[in-house]
Amino acid sequence: MPAALVLINLRKRCNAMNKQSIQIALAYMSVVIGGGFASGNEILQFFTRFGLIGVAGTLVSALLFAFLGMQVARMSSQMQATSHKEVLYKLFGKTIGFGLDVVLSFFLYGVGVVMLAAAGSTLFQQFGLPPLLGGSLLAVLAIATLCLNVRGIINLISVVMPFLLGMVLLITIYSIFSYNAPLDVLNAVAQENSNRAADNWIVSALLYASFNIAVGLPMLVVIGGLTRDHRAAGLGGVVGGLGLGFLILVLNIGLFANINQLQNVELPTLALAANIHPALAVAMSLSLICMIYSTGVGMFFAFSARFSKPETTRFKWVSAVSVVIGLALSQFGFTKLVGTVYPLLGYVGFALILAIGFSWMRRRSAVKAQKAELKTYP
Repeated sequence: MPAALVLINLRKRCNAMNKQSIQIALAYMSVVIGGGFASGNEILQFFTRFGLIGVAGTLVSALLFAFLGMQVARMSSQMQATSHKEVLYKLFGKTIGFGLDVVLSFFLYGVGVVMLAAAGSTLFQQFGLPPLLGGSLLAVLAIATLCLNVRGIINLISVVMPFLLGMVLLITIYSIFSYNAPLDVLNAVAQENSNRAADNWIVSALLYASFNIAVGLPMLVVIGGLTRDHRAAGLGGVVGGLGLGFLILVLNIGLFANINQLQNVELPTLALAANIHPALAVAMSLSLICMIYSTGVGMFFAFSARFSKPETTRFKWVSAVSVVIGLALSQFGFTKLVGTVYPLLGYVGFALILAIGFSWMRRRSAVKAQKAELKTYP
């Protein structure tokens, strides 16, 4: 009977652990998979432009996503952290942690600006509307959401994510099997365009992982801090990271297989959808707008919340002014902004990777020292 009770308790614990891990994994993936990812522009600049070797780059990013996700989620679970500032202060100390927190907040704002540009590019590519109009529409929606606190809209839009991911996967898988050029030709075409995130494929893969962990850090810390089971938190980070790696790999292969048709295209997945059927392109563009909206609101919210308390008059003014300024900055163009803001944020993320790696090695050394000390006792 005691053995049966042990098995029952163990099974309950495993079920709870699996549920928490899945929740963390999905939250991790949802933060990273924004409008830039779903549009294909990020993957094109960070991986596909390097040709076949870009596939190796996706594997490097996948391993980093898994390792970093595991470490951040487990650390925040152990600390029961409620804000990313707590993790930054532990990794870097109060002075450097505060400076990095401010820098990170401004880069999150930059991602919000990129989303405004993405909205303009989406409506221009699909419906021929001026980019400024598309950006302005998103800016109005973002300000209304942030100022009027329309939480239900964001919750409704979040339902679009599984649908969008399904569409992206179906479109890219179909495109992989419908390519119409030899591999050597595709490889040459891919490398013709110098519009890459970095000069080297390894650096580009590291940058992609580092900028995404910087963007995803606030949400990952919060969701990890809500989990008391450190192992479940770490497992969720690993599963989420590997899931991201799989999506990146599939999307990269789909873009590479059709790179000869995607020259000078700002939204590759939308172009692939249009090649399949015009109606699919319309559905894809609407889904993209929803994803861009959700990501943009999240980034502007994080920025405004850093300098003012949410749901206050000051917060509403900061939000409105920051979005309007962001609209002006978004006119530099979606592709140019992705190629500028994201790599710069990636270099900031390198500091996070080094600090997380150092913390992991220090913890491993401490554990080994404890084991060695225990062995010395009879």
